[in-house]
Amino acid sequence: MMIDVRRLLPLLVLVAACSFAPGNIQSRQSTDLEKRGIKRIAVVPPVAVLEEIKRNAPYTGAVSDDRKPSEREAPLTVARLLYSSMAPLPHWQIVSESEVREVAQQVTSGTELARILKIGELVYADAVLTSRVIRFRERVGDQWGAKSPASVAFVVDLLDVRRGDVVWSARFDETQKSLTENILALGDISHRGVKWLTAEELAADGARKVVSELHQALYRTRS
Repeated sequence: MMIDVRRLLPLLVLVAACSFAPGNIQSRQSTDLEKRGIKRIAVVPPVAVLEEIKRNAPYTGAVSDDRKPSEREAPLTVARLLYSSMAPLPHWQIVSESEVREVAQQVTSGTELARILKIGELVYADAVLTSRVIRFRERVGDQWGAKSPASVAFVVDLLDVRRGDVVWSARFDETQKSLTENILALGDISHRGVKWLTAEELAADGARKVVSELHQALYRTRS
């Protein structure tokens, strides 16, 4: 039986066009994580971001101003995506973004670590989740034909407010690949769709996966 290659061509083009590569996530945790009794968590963006919000100015970092707006705002974007991924899940209580912003305005001195922990203390959190963006590169092109794919990397740390130590940490790092480059990544089709993602969409997928790992690490023994 002969196969008409012309009928398969549209499917092959579509399959080769977009990425389903699973996010590369590495995580580690303290040996007593489950015993810490962490339930109430505050998602705290980097202090520099909170200061820019307070001044009602867009976030700008040490990188040149020729970055796209999405890249300049990446730290706040990742924090927001982590919060939105955590909010619907059971077992923990997530401090509202507005409460974190309000309290952050009162904490104006000390190192970044000290200020983040102080914010957690003032909102009565057991732990704070903070993140730092390593790479946030936008795709070049559109969802059906990207000349250069989106590439995102960020690190997330969960700090025990009372003890001040990092009890869980994860790194998400992915540059989107075409399906022909990574045929094993078909599982992401269901939630990503058949397209090239923007940097924010890729970060959102990473945030969802990171939060899922954290939730499992904290509450793996609960139903």
